[in-house]
Amino acid sequence: MNKKILFTVTLLLITVLMVAQKPQKLSSNEIYEKIQKLNFLGTALYIAAHPDDENTRLIAYLANHVKARTGYLSLTRGDGGQNLIGTEIRELLGVIRTQELLAARRVDGGEQFFSRANDFGYSKHPDETLEIWDKDKVLSDVVWAIRTLKPDVIINRFDHRTPGTTHGHHTSSALLSMQAFDLANDKNKYKNQLKHTTTWQPQRLFFNTSWWFYGSQEKFKKATKGNPKFGVLNTGNYYPLKGVSNNEIATEASSQHLCQGFGRLTERGSQKEYVEFLKGDKPKDKNNLFSGINTTWNRIEKGGEVGAILYEIENNFDFKNPSKHLPKLMEAYAKIKKLKNNHWRVIKEQQIKEIIEACAGLYLEASAASATATPNSKISVSFEALNRSNTTIKLVSISTILDKKTFKKEFDLSFNKKYTFKETIHLNTDQFTDPYWLKKDASLGMYRVDNQLLIGKPETPRSAKIDFNLLINNVAITIRKNVVRRYSERDKGEIYEPFEVVPQITTKLQNKVLVFSDDTAQKVMVTVRSGANNVTGNVHLDVPKEWNVTPAKHSFDIEQKNDKQTVVFTVTPPKNQSEGKLKVVAMANGKTYNKELIEINYNHIPKQTVLLNSEAKIVRLNIKKAGKYIGYIQGAGDVIPNNLRQIGYKVDNVDVLTINNENLHKYDAVVLGIRAYNVVKELKFKQKYLLDYVKKGGNMVVQYNTNRNVDVAAPYPLQLSRDRVTDEHAEVVILNSEHSVLNYPNKITQNDFKGWVQERGLYFPDSWSKEYTPVFSMHDKGETSKKGSLLIAKYGKGNYIYTGLSFFRELPAGVSGAYKLFVNLLSVGK
Repeated sequence: MNKKILFTVTLLLITVLMVAQKPQKLSSNEIYEKIQKLNFLGTALYIAAHPDDENTRLIAYLANHVKARTGYLSLTRGDGGQNLIGTEIRELLGVIRTQELLAARRVDGGEQFFSRANDFGYSKHPDETLEIWDKDKVLSDVVWAIRTLKPDVIINRFDHRTPGTTHGHHTSSALLSMQAFDLANDKNKYKNQLKHTTTWQPQRLFFNTSWWFYGSQEKFKKATKGNPKFGVLNTGNYYPLKGVSNNEIATEASSQHLCQGFGRLTERGSQKEYVEFLKGDKPKDKNNLFSGINTTWNRIEKGGEVGAILYEIENNFDFKNPSKHLPKLMEAYAKIKKLKNNHWRVIKEQQIKEIIEACAGLYLEASAASATATPNSKISVSFEALNRSNTTIKLVSISTILDKKTFKKEFDLSFNKKYTFKETIHLNTDQFTDPYWLKKDASLGMYRVDNQLLIGKPETPRSAKIDFNLLINNVAITIRKNVVRRYSERDKGEIYEPFEVVPQITTKLQNKVLVFSDDTAQKVMVTVRSGANNVTGNVHLDVPKEWNVTPAKHSFDIEQKNDKQTVVFTVTPPKNQSEGKLKVVAMANGKTYNKELIEINYNHIPKQTVLLNSEAKIVRLNIKKAGKYIGYIQGAGDVIPNNLRQIGYKVDNVDVLTINNENLHKYDAVVLGIRAYNVVKELKFKQKYLLDYVKKGGNMVVQYNTNRNVDVAAPYPLQLSRDRVTDEHAEVVILNSEHSVLNYPNKITQNDFKGWVQERGLYFPDSWSKEYTPVFSMHDKGETSKKGSLLIAKYGKGNYIYTGLSFFRELPAGVSGAYKLFVNLLSVGK
């Protein structure tokens, strides 16, 4: 295997560690468990379609009970989902869900991988999915994951034989896995990959089945009873060294998917997982996925010599004084470095380094003075080195990866004596640390990543790294650390953040969609942020030729790094309806800057820095409004209030707790945000006031809620379902063209459904009482008509409206027809 292959495997290993988390501080129990894992040479790969599809019980079981290296390949990053914790959707939601997957893997012990597939939204059939995805590219990514991870066992989360019965992405993940199982060992397929890796044939492929796939417990028992293809794994194991069970680990892992509402109570007790053998070498013991596979050190040439040392350490581990094993660990480390099997050598070298570092109580850190810096700048880095064992350890030097400099130190690290020093590091790079899959424009179905060595990684590899070159018992060993930013705040304590390389200048528009309801000019604010000290330049707006901007440009002069300066442009739309893009362009030091820096900061994931194009969609609408004062009750999070303000509405964000019998009647309409009844627990206690508001003449618009144990408490019977129309181009049939909602104050026609994004709508009601009037009919290909997308009922003097149309996607995307229809909903009865 050449150096490129070694480089690939090394980079894949780096993905195991989260760059922004606090450093590992392992207890004796955890060190022992890592030694057990070091002595298991077997790999499993779990494959599904989205974040939160993975079975954390089985991943945790394989990683913690079996001790296998366990990867999860999620074909997408979940960009097409909804967000329960904030307003981020699409690309930014994908960043959050990527980090939630990494958080889950830190809990259950697995590793995380991806393909380039873009989660374009719900799909009802794999034919549609694979048509929108570039099937061959996604298949190549699955093959690449198999060739680089080299799993003995592959497990599919979904059934490849039942297309159309579940999400099309789900079935596609299983179909592609079935094909990749055979193609990964074909040297004539995806030949370019073989510049960096080798072919590989997994031993066997399973389907992680359950009664759910059969429709009932009875059908499942009938299908599996006495069938030799089905194995049973007891994943309810209790781990005394951890003090928790496998189920508790699994539920904590799945609870990391907070933006999808997966927070839950931990579980305990016996739990069975079922696997169906699909292809490959059938195991003799159907209840042991690795049955018949050599997972000992004898698997590889001269591995037995390493095993002889490491098995003895495992069998006689000293929990009180792990450092006593350092001489033997260093002996094993030296032998591992000489192994001819490059794949296992790199994996096991990294694993044993972590064990050596922990046994020695070594603390090694490189902390930058700031969390960000610009390319080719110099940064001050504080170093800390500490040996908390009696073993002889010497810090010989430190080496910087970016500028390839070595600083000699020659420190004897005495027992528990902290050594600190500072150095200046040159960031010899022109690459930013933003998510690599967002650097180029994506298609509907695929992210564009041209660098083969990046494909599959959960996040962008950090460029600012430090090698601590040590001698432990006179054996040379290098431990690599990412540069981080460590600091403290009085109300939060110690904080670790990733070190980011960012542009010298970024700009930000207040809104990503600028809607003009008439030809009146609007003020557009642009905030310029500096990534360095003393930056001067100018900024201007690029707009379509029929639009006007004054002034032509603004200058800026920012003295301090991270400071901001806001400038204001006046944008005048054309007389007639028009839409296009407004782009912000900044110039500084002869360079052009056109990116916005977005920071995502939630407690359960590390802080994220994302660079997106600094631009907005601009829309000139011919739109009329009736009423002007709107009360908005936020649900799971959306930006519709801002969209409504842009077209001239005054919008209050209503605190549910303050709702009473009087304070709603000042509003021309009250709108409930998406999934409000799902996430706002207090809403059910305020429903009587909302209905009283309608009864006395108010207009209430309820946007979609999921049908999971929710009662929207509508004035008349209404049953939510999972009905949805995923094709954003699906024909919309107007059921009653004379209805006021289609005529006042704006005329709505089928043309207003052009240009919709991702979907028509979701979670439509499928039954309702005669008091409701359905307005539209629509359906996906091959399905019956769905009439529950928009229902209107007269209640007292007012109107109750329920809609599953995806306004929360369409308004932020600047879809003209969606704005007109939403305004009409607000105007019903006016």
